[in-house]
Amino acid sequence: MSDLVIFDCDGVLVDSELIFARVLGECLVEADFPATVDEALALGFGKNRATLCDAVESRFGRPLSDQFFETMRARTALVLERELQPIPGIEELLSTLPLPRCVASNGHLERVRERLTLTGLLRFFDPHVFSAIQVAAGKPAPDLFLFAAERLGMPPEGCIVVEDSPAGVAAAVAAGMPVVGFCGGSHCPEDHAERLGAAGCSRVFARMTDLAVFLRER
Repeated sequence: MSDLVIFDCDGVLVDSELIFARVLGECLVEADFPATVDEALALGFGKNRATLCDAVESRFGRPLSDQFFETMRARTALVLERELQPIPGIEELLSTLPLPRCVASNGHLERVRERLTLTGLLRFFDPHVFSAIQVAAGKPAPDLFLFAAERLGMPPEGCIVVEDSPAGVAAAVAAGMPVVGFCGGSHCPEDHAERLGAAGCSRVFARMTDLAVFLRER
């Protein structure tokens, strides 16, 4: 049976995590939650709205407001339109990948599709783009990956997940899916490969060309 490749979006397909961290940091400071860009990246990395709310409340002792997310969403959209780029090498990988593929992201479905459209990548996946809003719980719960596999008629063991966050790796492991890591995004620190390996990745790739060779060999 051919493998289904399940790609995370942010940090794997599009180089968006530092953009999100910068905007999140600005919005947190304006809302009197003092945080640097590095702290915002740590708070928001791999999170959806619910898990980000939990992380911020745990860190600062009070919750984020609905207005906070409205402000952040509008500002993020403007910055992404100006700055968002695909991960170098991903278009070549997708153009030559012989396996079925889909996207499974913690982001809101409409905005994930917008980011893929902005970078010219939606054509490689449409209509198989899935979001945490379609399941009971986002990553690190396994629900989203299991949902994506079911929609494409694949058992968990017939899938392979490509992730850049420990939360996403944990979700794949919980779903019973093999998972490899990607640490080539601009947000990844020097020890990121080790973090992904410790979370459960069988392999970690810093270059998209190496990941492409690995997936084609499957």
